[in-house]
Amino acid sequence: MKKRVFSAMRPTGPLHLGHMAGALSNFVKLQQDEQYDCFYSLADWHALMSNYAESAETGEYCYTALLDWLAVGLDPEKSPIFVQSHVPQHAELALALGMITPLGWLYRNPTYKEQIDNIKNKDLSTYAFLGYPVLMAADILLYRASLVPVGEDQSAHLELSRETVRRFNNFFGEGLLVEPQPLFTATPKVPGIDGRKMSKSYGNALQISESAESMWQKLRGMVTDPARIKRTDPGNPDICPVWDLHKVFNPDDEEKKEIAEGCRTAGIGCVDCKKRLNAHIQEMMAPVRERRARYEGNRKLLDDILTDGARRAEAVARETMGSIYPAMGLLVNPAR
Repeated sequence: MKKRVFSAMRPTGPLHLGHMAGALSNFVKLQQDEQYDCFYSLADWHALMSNYAESAETGEYCYTALLDWLAVGLDPEKSPIFVQSHVPQHAELALALGMITPLGWLYRNPTYKEQIDNIKNKDLSTYAFLGYPVLMAADILLYRASLVPVGEDQSAHLELSRETVRRFNNFFGEGLLVEPQPLFTATPKVPGIDGRKMSKSYGNALQISESAESMWQKLRGMVTDPARIKRTDPGNPDICPVWDLHKVFNPDDEEKKEIAEGCRTAGIGCVDCKKRLNAHIQEMMAPVRERRARYEGNRKLLDDILTDGARRAEAVARETMGSIYPAMGLLVNPAR
């Protein structure tokens, strides 16, 4: 049997090249691998956990993210692509798991502590934000997914899901839920135009939906090695964010060697280095923009993709909940 994979992203705005390199390109590879059966969700409930006070755009952001997913090559014929809230069993299983999840597990969650300490412009002291790992576990467990693609630094996030499975199965029956395992994937460092990690919130991102002209203007203004004040000054590529982008998006190893050496000897200027990077990025983005154009402006087609994805996802979700309800001693609704 194929190994089932589940992954999701929060729709909170346009996606950028960091998302493309770190997650979406891997989504496409997994989808094309015959040994995997993939489910991909736009996690709008999760988006509301931190953006509940600015929720008006959440629905539109689902379309924005869907367009970005389709543009980079995700195929809705191969894998269900759906909005989390369109499959009501996500919320149902989260409630069921919440019955047995100790509060201590949630308060000890390092991500919860970190975000409460660092995000001061939002009130995150809510029931939903504390309990987001329960919903995250439900997202995965609902499809009996055995694998979840993560970077090595994110593997701890799955441990609560596994602990929840063990505790739930101990109460209600072995084998009811499947313990998910991490599917480790490379997560390259993708800096933004200011040298910090590329992020929507920093305003330093190269967006998937951006035009070639806009992207070049951003690349042209990128910070480089501060020691290279003049064209004749030698530089150090190891501290230059433009070089970091070359490492991710320039597939020509010989050219990269030439650029690194040229930087150290002042044989190449920063503008020329950026032009070469831009050429590779634009070559990569040409088919992405072409695919996006097929879907952009056709809201009915996007709705049809999400409707079909939710239908296929819910067929699996119903099977899972059909086992969960009687195991917990609840009556199964005969109307469903």
